[in-house]
Order: sequence, then C-alpha cells, then structure tokens
Amino acid sequence: MTATMKSIHVSVTIEKPAQQVYDYVSDLNRFPDWATSFCLAVAPAADGWWEMLTPEGPMNIRFVERNDYGVLDHYVDTGRGEPVLNPMRVIANGSGAEVVFAVFQQPGVPDDSFERDVAMIRRDLETLKSVLER
Repeated sequence: MTATMKSIHVSVTIEKPAQQVYDYVSDLNRFPDWATSFCLAVAPAADGWWEMLTPEGPMNIRFVERNDYGVLDHYVDTGRGEPVLNPMRVIANGSGAEVVFAVFQQPGVPDDSFERDVAMIRRDLETLKSVLER
C-alpha cells in the first residue's frame, strides 16, 4: 500500500458557465493555450492518449471519459514509471465555475520541486481564467 502523500488543492473561480469551462478544458487541442508552463504542443496518439511536448521532453496525457459531473481527472505518463493521476474538477458556482486541481507530492519528489509544480499549476489555472474570461 502506498503511503499518504502531501497534497495541495489549487483552485480558480471563472466567470463562465461550468459546462463551457468543462468543454474547453476537456478539449486537449486547447491544452497548450492555457497549460502554458507545462504543455508546448499536443497531438493525438493511440488508445485515448495524446503525446505532449513539455519543457522536460515528451510525455503522454489522457483524460478520463467525458462525464456529467465535471470530472477532468487525467493521467500523465512521463515514461519513467507508472502514469500519475491528477484529480481535477469543474464545479458550478452560480453563473460561474470553480476549477479545482489536487496536487499530490509524489514519492521521491523533493519539497522544492513540489512547490514549483504547485506554482506552475496555479499559473496555468490563472491563464485558463484569463483565456476563458476574454
């Protein structure tokens, strides 16, 4: 059994309907437009996976199936072990939406790297907000 990992929930409020936010984020073609600190480019691969070019080199990403619950969990495969699950949700908030991303400190990841990952996700969610509220 895996030990409990340190986690931080990063969220942003977006003044757009939750369904519109969900539809935008779930379209991996748009990933490079808002996940700018992590994703430079994407292209469809096989079996629901997409190949993603990142500052650290190529990786693969796959979202869970589309659903009615705002779940945008996705797996990232760095090629250095098992794919990592990243829990993400879009939650209706009146006429807007909350986007919540749970960041887990993976085993062997130093605190400073984890803090950099959290800051990167925070920047990307703020970029998502800017893109959608334009």
